[in-house]
Amino acid sequence: MRLPPLPADEWDERSRAALRSLLPRERRDPAGAGPAMSTLVRHPDLTEAFLGFGVYLLFRSSLPPRVRELVILRVAHRTRCAYEWAHHVKMAASVGLDEDDIAAAQAGKADDPFDHAVLTGVDQLCEGANLSDEIWSALRTHLSEQQTMDFVFTVGGYSTLALAFNTFGVEPDVH
Repeated sequence: MRLPPLPADEWDERSRAALRSLLPRERRDPAGAGPAMSTLVRHPDLTEAFLGFGVYLLFRSSLPPRVRELVILRVAHRTRCAYEWAHHVKMAASVGLDEDDIAAAQAGKADDPFDHAVLTGVDQLCEGANLSDEIWSALRTHLSEQQTMDFVFTVGGYSTLALAFNTFGVEPDVH
């Protein structure tokens, strides 16, 4: 682990304030924040700025929650981000993903044509930083213009987060 969670005795008001967009006051401490956020608060200004974007992607995006989680799982698998994978597999059932959907996210292939386009779109963005006209059209048959924009930014945002978690050595929660 290159950057361990910030030790409890080093947390201060600035560390806690950096998490205000994501966590209620009672969880803005090492135990409540968990390993990922406790690591990120080593740089409170960056954490606060990035979490604003992350909170939008997770809670306010126009992307349907089921599609969002399918995207995040595919990004987590592609980037080998154990923290993202474990965290979002837990969230999968609450948005309508089942074991077959999770397996599809790992394989990058789905029987459902739209899900397949979603997974292929993640792969294309990760590999070439662009979508083919075919995948763009397939996504647009089910997603609005804004939802398609949110799709692209969700892939990018969670890829960035995976890059950070993997590099810093953030490990999945054990509970």
